[in-house]
Amino acid sequence: MTYDVIIFGAGAAGLMCACEAGKRGRSVLVLEHNVSVGEKIRISGGGRCNFTNISVGPENFISQNEHFCTSALARYTPEDFIRLVEHHGIMYNERKLGQLFCDGSSAQIVSMLLEECRSAHVEIRTGIEADTIKKKENFFVTTGGQILTSKFLVLASGGLSIPKIGATNFGHRIARQFGLSIVEPRPGLVPLCFSGTLGSLCSELSGISIEAEVRCGKMKFRENLLFTHRGMSGPAILQISSCRKEGEEIHINLRPDIDWMDVLTINRTEKKLLSTVLEQYLPGRFVELWIQNLGETKPMNRYSLPELQHIAGALANWTVIPIGTEGFGKAEVTVGGIDTNELSSKTMEAKKISGLYCIGEVVDVTGWLGGYNFQWAWSSGWVAGQFV
Repeated sequence: MTYDVIIFGAGAAGLMCACEAGKRGRSVLVLEHNVSVGEKIRISGGGRCNFTNISVGPENFISQNEHFCTSALARYTPEDFIRLVEHHGIMYNERKLGQLFCDGSSAQIVSMLLEECRSAHVEIRTGIEADTIKKKENFFVTTGGQILTSKFLVLASGGLSIPKIGATNFGHRIARQFGLSIVEPRPGLVPLCFSGTLGSLCSELSGISIEAEVRCGKMKFRENLLFTHRGMSGPAILQISSCRKEGEEIHINLRPDIDWMDVLTINRTEKKLLSTVLEQYLPGRFVELWIQNLGETKPMNRYSLPELQHIAGALANWTVIPIGTEGFGKAEVTVGGIDTNELSSKTMEAKKISGLYCIGEVVDVTGWLGGYNFQWAWSSGWVAGQFV
């Protein structure tokens, strides 16, 4: 069978590309190896899908080419996707930091995309594995003994994150087959793991959350930090995990709204214990275990000024080095992927292979936590849909 466009992956980017190409009169076939479409959309945002953010720019993305995403994001914006959501009567709400969620279920976004595809006469096949993909003048895809041909081929098969819902290295493997370079993939938006004394501390504090500013290199995020049995998670840690390279240290400012030296100085002449002072601002269990690492708590009037400066510094610049992450199994996204130097930022087409397009998470563009990765999927999918 012959089509104008064959798209691998019925996720956010793939479905967006499919309906846009279909609207232009293209015959489109979407192949999905899972038995259902949009699995990552369904589980996102606690089942309510954080489908975009009201403020999106290149600065919200991580890539070896920080400017690559600029064109796509400018041509299909959060406002464009919001209009689509509203057109389908989907109610939504804005949460902190501009995050937009469905009032109902994330399944509404999947249904919306499927309706757009049906209207554009897009064919979708699920539970399909490609045996071979070759290119002569056109692309030839063999699957289950059937040969499918198309002028355009789109890789929208996602990254390696969350393999339990079907994530594989298919897109990277096919890109390599066609000679495209890959930026080594690693887990992003993922909990961090610690060992030794710090690992034990985190385990004992599992479930406790503290507002923090977390910094690594030039990047910093201010949100909650959550202790886990294996280390640290929570929005602030997930955000910094995407930016951090192996071996880099992380600096944590606990309760960044507080000047710890001011707090300690104000109480310097008091007889109350250091723990009593800190428990006014931090969870009691955290204070108890954290002070054990400093040494025995004393009445405030028995601390010297240098000791108080050390304590304030430790609270405002707690320096830690993770031993690793919880891996792709717990990662929300993949950092790395198909090298953007291989692609046109205007069309998403591979420079070396005419007719081959790469979109979404399979590409080396990774958004922050907060709807940015979905917006990249919508934007890159829309752009490719205008050219295939």
